[in-house]
Amino acid sequence: MGVSAQAWAHLLEAGATRHFEPGEVLLRQGDPGTHVLALLAGRVKITLTSPDGDVLVLAIRGAREILGEMAVLGLDDRSATVTAVEPCLTRVIPAERFRQLMRSEALESEFLRHAMARIRESEEWRAELATLPAGPRLARTLLQLLPADLEVPADIVLSQAELGQAAGLSRSTVAAELGRLRGQGAIGTGRGHIWILDLARLRSASQTRRNV
Repeated sequence: MGVSAQAWAHLLEAGATRHFEPGEVLLRQGDPGTHVLALLAGRVKITLTSPDGDVLVLAIRGAREILGEMAVLGLDDRSATVTAVEPCLTRVIPAERFRQLMRSEALESEFLRHAMARIRESEEWRAELATLPAGPRLARTLLQLLPADLEVPADIVLSQAELGQAAGLSRSTVAAELGRLRGQGAIGTGRGHIWILDLARLRSASQTRRNV
């Protein structure tokens, strides 16, 4: 999901280049919306920290994503933290320049639609996961976290604990379900890495089975 080629081109023209290394925070929850980032290359994870200190992994995003626009368009603080999981190349657009661009090029409605679609996507995903048993829930979480621009085999750069945060499952349950998926040949695992090897098998595992 992304904005039009015209809107993307305008963003790149308006920004300055900045690189981020793996583990570096691009945007931090609670900070003011001083700028927007256009992600040209690399992948990031988006996390939300609750008042109790629990960390929830919301998404993995890849190239051609816009980051931080809600805080700028809504004139509010950042609602989540964005962290690089691999080297990232971005364009940084100051908030006022971004708002001027939206007005001058009549792109504001497009960016608002994009932002609201992301929110709806997240809400629908959470509602869907709440009704699923552990196996399909984990498989669907892996599918949701797989950026659209990546082809199989693809690497989701998350630990088992982070994957559990994303799926709402305990670490022990995640380990058991990953073992089942490995046995089916759908995935491979390593320290801090989950490789998607067979999308068809992963999609099959994401389906609930009903007794007849």
